[in-house]
Amino acid sequence: MPGSTNYTGLAGYSHDIPPRIGVLLVNLGTPEAPTAAAVRPYLAQFLGDPRVIEYPRLLWLAILHGVILRVRPKRSAHAYARIWTAEGSPLRTGSEALAAALQAELSARAPGPVRVALAMRYGKPDVAGRIAELQRDGVRRLIVLPLYPQYSGTSTGSVFDAVADTVKGLRWPPELRQINDYHAEPGYIAALAASVRAHWATHGRGEKLLMSFHGIPERYLRAGDPYFCQCHATARLLREALGVTEDEAPISFQSRVGRERWLHPYTDETVKAFGKQGLKRIDVISPGFAVDCLETLEEIAMQNAEFFREAGGETLSYVPCLNAAPAHVAALADLVWRHGQGWPEFSADFDPAAAAVRQAAARERARAVRSDA
Repeated sequence: MPGSTNYTGLAGYSHDIPPRIGVLLVNLGTPEAPTAAAVRPYLAQFLGDPRVIEYPRLLWLAILHGVILRVRPKRSAHAYARIWTAEGSPLRTGSEALAAALQAELSARAPGPVRVALAMRYGKPDVAGRIAELQRDGVRRLIVLPLYPQYSGTSTGSVFDAVADTVKGLRWPPELRQINDYHAEPGYIAALAASVRAHWATHGRGEKLLMSFHGIPERYLRAGDPYFCQCHATARLLREALGVTEDEAPISFQSRVGRERWLHPYTDETVKAFGKQGLKRIDVISPGFAVDCLETLEEIAMQNAEFFREAGGETLSYVPCLNAAPAHVAALADLVWRHGQGWPEFSADFDPAAAAVRQAAARERARAVRSDA
């Protein structure tokens, strides 16, 4: 019925706040501490997302809360403890550093005011809270950039759900643009290639460069998810940039759980096969992760390195994620800049001085209108 919805406003909102563009970076998320007590609510939110696990809801929630959340938090907490730093979660601190670097880059480029903020899809800081903060800062135009190079409904799609759930309840939603993926962006591919070359220059080159992407159930691909195809496109473009063959730089998929078939070949089985084939040194890069996290630092650099050694290999050399590397920051800034075209803050014709005069006049008009209300 008309008038039955209570739309969210902003306490103390002032109509004379100067407008600006916001850029919301969103990463997966992390527990607050490497303990079972902290991991449990994080996993409940993550694994309870119907975008992530596409099973009948009542059946899955019974399994999740009756079995998985009784066992997995302790095991996951142990894994997190292996990579936790004095500053906290590597994913959190790395994402914050990337957001800060992107803020500096965009502030140097953009004629108008731009505000970069970081949110996590699961855990804190959450999407709804960050959008509220951006609105209080005067953000009237918002670009959402999930830190997932390749699109999947399980990751980017879930971020868009969280954004939609937030803005549909706002009294005055911002103008919105969303970036689906950047799996084939030239700057992103060039940054990946440069990171591999730098790693080879410092550590030497392995007999294989394995490109390991996060996996999803194979049935999601059959249902129309483009993730598998975009991973292969990234891999092909990276091979071309490095001048290597598919045999020299194969692709694999990690992090599978459960009994159903996931995207393959599987990373753990691949590194074991390399060891059994007599390879002594392999390099592994994870081009689907923007920032190093549990899946790269613990699963690849620790677990899979052990699998490789147990199978007869000697060294699995992990190539770090791009994190806040200047080339990565520049690639994301280019992406944001292109998606912001048509907005005055990104226009070469934007005049900050003239905008300040207009904003001052608008503030006076707002005060006059309010005094008459």
